Amino acid sequence: MPQASSGKGLYLGGICVLMDCGDRARPPFDSIIDLIGSGIKWVQLRDKESSRLAIYKAARLLKTLTQANNITLIINDYVDIAAAVDADGVHLGQDDLPIHEARKILGNSKIIGISTHDIGQAIKAQQDGADYIGFGPIYKTLTKKAGTPKGPDSIKELRRHIHIPITAIGGIQQEHAAGLIDCGANAVAVASAIMDEDDISKAADAFVTELTRVKQ
Repeated sequence: MPQASSGKGLYLGGICVLMDCGDRARPPFDSIIDLIGSGIKWVQLRDKESSRLAIYKAARLLKTLTQANNITLIINDYVDIAAAVDADGVHLGQDDLPIHEARKILGNSKIIGISTHDIGQAIKAQQDGADYIGFGPIYKTLTKKAGTPKGPDSIKELRRHIHIPITAIGGIQQEHAAGLIDCGANAVAVASAIMDEDDISKAADAFVTELTRVKQ
């Protein structure tokens, strides 16, 4: 398995918390404060509901807090916002700006990830210069519509073709995390199983503890 790193000194392993702040009551400030200290080293701001200005303001705040706590910050979809707040990178969907155009804006020092839903898309993303891919949905999820669940064995097959970091995504619960890493994923992306809990810090810590226990 490749190192859980972008090759740019930024961490892309373990647990990536998807901060779906637009459709949740808890604001980004409260969420990141709860996540700091839980062992989470990678967060992605994913907001499909708020205005671009509101997302920019949230991202600017998150940049300050994540930078101070050595946490990788990725902005979903919006290359311009990622550039404006000097985030660590951007995560693109299949219908977003092409990787090579995003690279022109962000430069070579920033991370660019892309969502993929089959091996063909994953291989193309790797060829186009993605630093990592998101792959899924692995399990059934209500967070976003991305097709039929692929199951954990899909990661094993994908790993035969992909040498850059892979982040498994879609309906992932605490009991799934270690098995997906064993299948070849470098990280698991988690939204509801952490962000919907009353105690975000406790939920995140449980994920981190589970992966740490398995590695020992």
